[in-house]
Amino acid sequence: MHLSDERVCREITELFRDDFIQVLQRSVLWPTEACALLVGPSCGKFDLYAPWNITLPKVPKPPVVPPSEPAVGSPQSRVLFLTDIHWDQEYAEGSAADCKDPLCCRNDSGTPSWRRREAGYWGTYSKCDLPLRTVDHLLQHLAKSGPWDWVYWTGDIPAHNVWSQTRKQQLSELTVISRLIHKHLGPNVTVYPSIGNHESTPVNSFPPPFVHGNRSSSWLYNTMADEWAPWLPEQALKTLRYGGFYTLQIQPGLRVVSLNMNFCARENFWLMVNSTDPGNQLQWLVQVLQSSEDKGEKVHIIGHIPPGLCLTSWSWNYYHIVNRYEGTITGQFFGHTHTDEFQMFYDEETLTRPLSVAFVAPSVTTYVNLNPGNPGYRVYVVDGNYANSSRMVLDHETYILNLTEANHGPTPQRPDPNPKWTLLYRAKEVYGLPSLFPSNMEELLQSLYKDDTVFQKFWYLRSKGHVSEQCKETCKTTTLCFLRSGRYDILEQCSHLHGYGYDVARAARSTLC
Repeated sequence: MHLSDERVCREITELFRDDFIQVLQRSVLWPTEACALLVGPSCGKFDLYAPWNITLPKVPKPPVVPPSEPAVGSPQSRVLFLTDIHWDQEYAEGSAADCKDPLCCRNDSGTPSWRRREAGYWGTYSKCDLPLRTVDHLLQHLAKSGPWDWVYWTGDIPAHNVWSQTRKQQLSELTVISRLIHKHLGPNVTVYPSIGNHESTPVNSFPPPFVHGNRSSSWLYNTMADEWAPWLPEQALKTLRYGGFYTLQIQPGLRVVSLNMNFCARENFWLMVNSTDPGNQLQWLVQVLQSSEDKGEKVHIIGHIPPGLCLTSWSWNYYHIVNRYEGTITGQFFGHTHTDEFQMFYDEETLTRPLSVAFVAPSVTTYVNLNPGNPGYRVYVVDGNYANSSRMVLDHETYILNLTEANHGPTPQRPDPNPKWTLLYRAKEVYGLPSLFPSNMEELLQSLYKDDTVFQKFWYLRSKGHVSEQCKETCKTTTLCFLRSGRYDILEQCSHLHGYGYDVARAARSTLC
């Protein structure tokens, strides 16, 4: 199939084989369906993920009250957001940044053919992840940049060498990074983590809780619970061990829900056995939200994969839940795409009234298939801790490490020993918005459609200040479709609406990691 070279294909086949064969044995696939899943429509049709519905309580939805700007001087919360660190233990300065493997800048990547294509000291604009020194330098910087009211951390710790990973290695990397974060940010800053698709091996392999024994995810969830115990109470650790999700109260009046978005991912082949609300996670989410609505709590939802990229039925049900509880859910925060973007949620009746935004933050790693960027992180400015606070996002800031400057310091041919993480932009300032409420983000989206200058500025910021390819025509359509599609079927329809004869949904997914 020419997906990669022989060594990578052989190793990834050996790594995935036992789990994948067990899934096929448990599933109800016909041979033609299995072939279609693996090879594509040339040998069959694959359509296993049947529609399903969660059950909402019979409590009427409260009247919708549009959010209003907080009074001048009202308390604000500064929330640090980290995602997609992707530390590569094998990163090697001076190795080839262009290689035949899916991941380069490593000990086995060979030597570069010319100097400009070698791995830099702090990182590289290529299909490369980061050395530990860059992650450690970031955390040292963050320790001095606070204070932080709290931290959201949405996963993806290991590198992209998905053909050669072991459970022991995955757990070691989880432990090292968790302890580094705790060490640098200190005991007085609480971190609320969620699980990325790269935490497991094989990658994307997250069996639902009905799978027991050695094939289950307990090897991963139990270690997470052990490492994250300084941050999470026992009840949260209990559901984390069960299914990789949890909820807890951050402050009086504000609750966080951390979802395991691998239970919605089409790349999680275990869902071929049963994709109906894996782990009963969405039904559990409804119970949490109804309880919060009854108590007058606001809720932030964090997770790794943006909901608009999930399996169709999961995505539809999640959208339905966000619609029902729009007065309770005041923030959605995701990662995974490695780029700086967002997804809009609208009322289900007309798909015109914006009611929620899923913010998608840029990655710490440089790795992006098409347009590698600088290392980055996000800070959210949230309506603060006071009576009747909206708890909504008021602004956000993106910070980067400029690799061009960091790898070529004051002395020629030598890296800067202490490079600076700098502000790339503030959203309100650069886009001229009064706030980042759903109605404001809809104004921004309309500007991106109508004004190419605004769009090209967005494209530059989306890539964390490093653009290797311009975005025109189909690229622009794909990007805009993603931004307005908090639900996967809307993303699919978008390609047909624009008459490209082009699968925009597939293009959006193909840029992911």
